[in-house]
Amino acid sequence: MTKSSTKKDLSFKDGTARWILAFILIVVVMLSVRATPQPKEFVYIGTYTDRGSRGIYVSEFDPLNGSLTSPVLAGETSQPSFLAVSSDRKFLYAVNELNHFNGEPAGAMSAFSIDSSTGRLTLLDQVSSRDPGPAHLVLDGAGHFVLVANYDGGSVAVFRLLPDGQIGELTALARHKGSSVNHERQEGPHAHAIAMAPDNRFAIVADLGLDQLFAYPFDGSSGTLGAPRVVKTEPGAGPRHLVFGSNGKFVYVISELKSTITVYSYLSRSGAMAPIQTISTLPSGFAGSSTAAEVLLHPSGKFLYASNRGDASSITVFAVDSRKGTLTFIEDVSSGGKTPRNFAIDPSGEWLLAANQDSNTIFTFRINRESGRLTATGHSVEVKSPAMVEFLGFERRK
Repeated sequence: MTKSSTKKDLSFKDGTARWILAFILIVVVMLSVRATPQPKEFVYIGTYTDRGSRGIYVSEFDPLNGSLTSPVLAGETSQPSFLAVSSDRKFLYAVNELNHFNGEPAGAMSAFSIDSSTGRLTLLDQVSSRDPGPAHLVLDGAGHFVLVANYDGGSVAVFRLLPDGQIGELTALARHKGSSVNHERQEGPHAHAIAMAPDNRFAIVADLGLDQLFAYPFDGSSGTLGAPRVVKTEPGAGPRHLVFGSNGKFVYVISELKSTITVYSYLSRSGAMAPIQTISTLPSGFAGSSTAAEVLLHPSGKFLYASNRGDASSITVFAVDSRKGTLTFIEDVSSGGKTPRNFAIDPSGEWLLAANQDSNTIFTFRINRESGRLTATGHSVEVKSPAMVEFLGFERRK
């Protein structure tokens, strides 16, 4: 054998060895990735405990088919009708929609720590919301404060959040005054929901009782509220919930009593808002009784979803014009139950869960991310009087 052939043989053997080693390394990496435990996807369900439930429930969510495990009690608490999870996913906050707390005319808020392996909740503390009937809460953009809308009290309260997740001192309290044209539902102020502006400079409050929106300047360092800019809505509309568009230039306000969504232009510098479109949440020709409830933007920003209660019990889908902010009706589909008070869209934008309060079910839909349309999966779970569904919200591993 010549020296040159020997060198070629050695070169071939070395190359083969390198390929084998590389293959082994790839296999090891793949096996280690598979062996790494994937984080569980949890969905929290807030309920009305005066109708047979015991508090906040949790289900494990399967992102492959949209199914939920049977809900189990995560944290026992009274009337937790609205929930919010901290951005680091360590804490969960709930309103306690009560009219009396600790002997005073007020509701409460509860703070819980989250067990990331089981989804179970541990109560950290519970504080007065300062006025009766809290219906909604939201964390500010930095996660340093929690803002709560007291429906029966017609007020907005702000509390500092402590590093350990507990609710600290009250930093602001703004009480609304007045009434509107519907004497049964608008006999006084009813602050129903709060949306924080993307830059955290304003807190926009929808007051159903006054037919008004309040754009409060918000100080992210002190948690205080400045004098609000007030926007009047259509008399008798009853603004309920609201959400910012993906570019921060538009606000979408759903009105409970008129079953409409009004699109407002929004100026981040001043908090000024001006209506540019009002569209019904109900299909053309609908003649029954209905009240609108929730409104959410798809993570892509291309679609808006709204829920209708009463005879409708449906989810309506709209296309969003990213430039104009206006909406175009796409479809209206059954919520799979009765009275969809709330619904949630998972972080991937592929699934929608509808909480049907009066049929005691959570129903799953697949979202077509190209058209926005909903397809019922047939998956549902039972839980007493679901009022709110909230994804834990972690980013999935690719």
